[in-house]
Amino acid sequence: MSVDTVSLTGWGRTAPTTAVRFRPRGYEEAAAVVRGRGPRGVIARGLGRSPGDAAQNAGGSVLDLSGLARIGGVDAAAGVVRCDAGVSLERLLRVLLPLGWLPPVLPGTGRVTVGGAIGSDLPGLDHRRAGSFARHVSALELLTADGEVRTVLPGTALFDATAGGLGLTGVVLGATLRLRRVGTGLMSVSTERAGDLDDLLARFTAGGDRLPYASAWVDLTARGRATGRGVLTRGEHATSDMRPAHAGRTRLHQRSGAAPGRSLFPALPTLPGGLLGPAAAALCNEVRYRGSPRARTGELRPVPAFFHASDALPDVRPLYGRGGLVRYRFTVGHGQEETLHRVVRRVAARRSPAVRAVLQRFGAADPGLLSFAAPGWSLELDLPAALPGLGRFLDGVDEEVAAAGGRVCLAQDSRMRPETAAAMYPRLAEFQELRARLDPAGAFRSDLSRRLGL
Repeated sequence: MSVDTVSLTGWGRTAPTTAVRFRPRGYEEAAAVVRGRGPRGVIARGLGRSPGDAAQNAGGSVLDLSGLARIGGVDAAAGVVRCDAGVSLERLLRVLLPLGWLPPVLPGTGRVTVGGAIGSDLPGLDHRRAGSFARHVSALELLTADGEVRTVLPGTALFDATAGGLGLTGVVLGATLRLRRVGTGLMSVSTERAGDLDDLLARFTAGGDRLPYASAWVDLTARGRATGRGVLTRGEHATSDMRPAHAGRTRLHQRSGAAPGRSLFPALPTLPGGLLGPAAAALCNEVRYRGSPRARTGELRPVPAFFHASDALPDVRPLYGRGGLVRYRFTVGHGQEETLHRVVRRVAARRSPAVRAVLQRFGAADPGLLSFAAPGWSLELDLPAALPGLGRFLDGVDEEVAAAGGRVCLAQDSRMRPETAAAMYPRLAEFQELRARLDPAGAFRSDLSRRLGL
């Protein structure tokens, strides 16, 4: 096991803190770290894709599980896989797709570990049908505060606290996942432009769930009659009769010259103030909107290109400057569309340089005590952390979201106040009580847990 002292941040590169990082090679080494933890506790970390501080532990220990990445076995007949928590969804997809299976839930990046997907209970593009990631976990191995490894099953209090529990109930070491059967490695994709937010919401709901995967890019720099305009993308798994005759056998990756997990583009330089200003963001969004088709159906794309298109693009973080980026994601229920409208208008009126904004529609709430997804609408956007007045502005948005019965995503948060989190998550007290009972000494801690009093 390697050990070093490092400065760590989340993917957003905000608020770096220093911790002792352990890289175990097996379960017993991970257990030894938990048993020998110091007074500041320990938190698990995967590929560092959480934008905020959920996988940081200032002055304490961080258990880097990226080396625990074994795929123990795939039962292709039953559609089940057993794997370590450090396996990335990208690698899992690469292994499973040629066998006719997919991971149960795929978010917008494959560079997330199975442990991270459970700890944040990630929703995918088809939440209305599939729910979040932990719904498809049939068992997990959890390293608890006493240094023991327990098998935890769905339907138990510990499982519900661990799903979306941000690593604060223990270290997920491995999991058994139920998979999704697919006939080809292609997606049939529909794309359409919407002229404003009302139009976009109407197009989302008009098709029902005929195409199960759906998300929209929203232009948060457009104002006036075009406020909230965007591009809706929906998809379904292509059947063999949809595939062109020359397509040959199902493949995961097209020939591209890039290794999995690496961008095809050179790295962008990081400038002190970044490259994103209101005018540049508005121009980027105008080009993207005008360059998208007014309406197109039946386009065939490889599965990775549909779900993880951003993974092939250059790292955009340098555009946000040395201060990093804040990712803000919230959800409000059906019937609260006016709250969504107000937030979009506020961002647009402020001339915030938002080039990434993703709208999704969620289905039934997940059973995790701190799971984020709930019936309604989710909007996720990235903003430069150094934007003047950003903290006060987002505090105001927090209040508006909370008043509408909505919530901000804890797994992506980097700046919320503890009283706001308590107002948004009604089962937080239940989570805290269970955690205090199982881990009275506070073995598992993170910068996020201290900041929010979790």
